[in-house]
Amino acid sequence: MLRLNDLALPLDHTTADLEHAVCARLGIAPDEIERLTVVRRGNDARRKNAIKLVYMLDLALTDEAGVLARHPNDPHLRPTPDTAYKFVTRAPEGYAGPRPVVIGAGPCGLVAALILAQMGLRPIIIERGKAVRERTRDTWGLWRKSVLDTESNVQYGEGGAGTFSDGKLYSRIKDPRHLSRKVLSEFVKAGAPEDILTEAHPHIGTFRLVTMVMSMRETIEALGGEYRFGTRVDDFAIEEGPDGERHLTGLHLSNGELLETRHVIMAVGHSARDTFEVLHERGVFIEAKPFAIGVRIEHPQSWIDTARYGACAGNPILGAAAYSTSYKASNGRTVYSFCMCPGGKVVAASSEEGGVVTNGMSQYSRAEFNANSGLVVDITPERDFPGHPLAGLALQRRLEKLAFVAGGSNYKAPAQKLGDFLADRPSTELGEVIPSYQPGVHLTDLKECLPDFVVEAIREALPVFGRQVPGYDHPDVVMTGVETRTSSPLRITRGKDFQSLNTRGLYPAGEGAGYAGGILSAAVDGIRVAEAMALDLVPNPA
Repeated sequence: MLRLNDLALPLDHTTADLEHAVCARLGIAPDEIERLTVVRRGNDARRKNAIKLVYMLDLALTDEAGVLARHPNDPHLRPTPDTAYKFVTRAPEGYAGPRPVVIGAGPCGLVAALILAQMGLRPIIIERGKAVRERTRDTWGLWRKSVLDTESNVQYGEGGAGTFSDGKLYSRIKDPRHLSRKVLSEFVKAGAPEDILTEAHPHIGTFRLVTMVMSMRETIEALGGEYRFGTRVDDFAIEEGPDGERHLTGLHLSNGELLETRHVIMAVGHSARDTFEVLHERGVFIEAKPFAIGVRIEHPQSWIDTARYGACAGNPILGAAAYSTSYKASNGRTVYSFCMCPGGKVVAASSEEGGVVTNGMSQYSRAEFNANSGLVVDITPERDFPGHPLAGLALQRRLEKLAFVAGGSNYKAPAQKLGDFLADRPSTELGEVIPSYQPGVHLTDLKECLPDFVVEAIREALPVFGRQVPGYDHPDVVMTGVETRTSSPLRITRGKDFQSLNTRGLYPAGEGAGYAGGILSAAVDGIRVAEAMALDLVPNPA
């Protein structure tokens, strides 16, 4: 088969138009096409009144060698790559060796456990939170009643933080082995919509993520895996061998059990602060890393649709419009949009008492009234939280506590109209834009819970973004604070074998360990780490 990329057609084209475009591009007759498969579809909206759909196609042709020979310099035509996943090893029938342990059932831990189970290694999954259905009820407890369960919330529980998000399934990672295809294929098997395999910017949405996570758990258990919900890892047993090398030997669990193991994937997510603190106390190599802080910004989705799609706004093929913005402010800070959620809501994402954290989420339909995204500013350890590997955690906590107080100390979030923010005055009433955050907002001045350099950089960036996305800087736009959990503020340093640099048997993985950013990249990292662990357990290749 041949893969043809970058084939653009008008928004209102027909199926026949697609075939005709292939023939015109390659100089072939329609009867030379045996099969045509859409691999990916995106859109080019740079010209609002002439939006095009852009395709990547796989083609089975009667004379593929001849077509390639006639187009030797076409960078968009090549043989179709082999994207089938190949297991690096498999346990022998009746495997009775050590069972690997996965800490955390978010995207990274979930996919890592699935791969280990498919290789016959019967993993044990330790999750401090609850199963996803129960966890969803606890999360609603904060959103509807201002009651926070510190062990079952947006951050902790089956599915991880990504369950209450837009469910975006794209990333910019290098993926020469097409591991992302394996991830998406498994998601589809578990009930995700099939269009995630073809859309350029696929997403699932919260409700579908819930059922998908449950289905994947059932698959893992059917293959011999074991889940332990409501179980926190409180400490790590580490021994030093005669050669001075440190080895993980077990996990001290919150139920009092010592689980003996020498093979542990750490996929705890970016908010497991108590776990990071224990790892640091036990001497595991940890280093601070950059992340970003800021607010959530909300616009009516119709404004964004019109700004991006013009007269084509509302076309069901295009769906709810998204945007991406970035600006380098005069104080040296980069201001950018993060985790943009078309047709979604701003949600409470706290995991510690006395703190307010915002996040964004959407359903698959993306049919809510507002669009929202993080409006964040980059920060670095050297400049903003020097001197300690866990200093970024302390900074996050400080800002979240300030936001809690600014919001009224009842889990309402501090909010401000954009016009008031630019004019340096507190907000006292709402305008055209109604915030979606639950359990509600308290109008105030966001500078009470943001560093001065963040306020300065965002104020400078807003008019620039207004020129890029008309309506973005409308004075009635609502900003809600604070956005602090953009990514992990630390990295649990690992070597080329995916194990901790100074603790054998500990495999840091995913977003919490500092090696991913989002559902897809975390899941792909879970595959890589699971493969490394499997080869240590069963070194003979499959």
